Amino acid sequence: MPEKIIWSVQVIVDNLQQHLIVSGESPKVAKKITAGSRIMSEQLTQQQIEQARAEWVRAQFQKANEYLAGKGIIPDTVAASESRYLPPYMAVWKLNTKDKQSFWVISGDLPTDHMAFSAAPDAREAVRAFSLHWQLKAQQIIDSGITDKTKQDFVNLLVNRAHALYEMFNNDELWQAEAVS
Repeated sequence: MPEKIIWSVQVIVDNLQQHLIVSGESPKVAKKITAGSRIMSEQLTQQQIEQARAEWVRAQFQKANEYLAGKGIIPDTVAASESRYLPPYMAVWKLNTKDKQSFWVISGDLPTDHMAFSAAPDAREAVRAFSLHWQLKAQQIIDSGITDKTKQDFVNLLVNRAHALYEMFNNDELWQAEAVS
């Protein structure tokens, strides 16, 4: 396998470790979880990596469309040049409707959510807006009183993913490319 591909896969595995730690796993547990990924990743070809990436992107696009449809919003087109994704963590889609409305929809290893396009001028700012929104939503749930484990788990998920999103927003390297990555 070419060195560049191994390095790219290594970066993905390292990012997964960081994501697990940010999500509340200990560094030791995160290393155990990703150890198998390192061995398996070295056996993947460039074509297999691209195929897996394309399948993940397709699945997230479908998830975003189904999510909006479940909210009574029927997507018509995607603004691919304004959408961004970082497999396997998150995808931010700018979806347009037939009645000329546009929405940012986020999906991936986090809650699927949406907001009006007017809330953020680009995908990077949408990621920050989702992060802030989830922090505020978690605080509202806390303020209303957490009465069961399900609410507590949801608050923890929102807080952890909000922090991870903000780290992604703040990472200039992730936002260097102009085209959909």
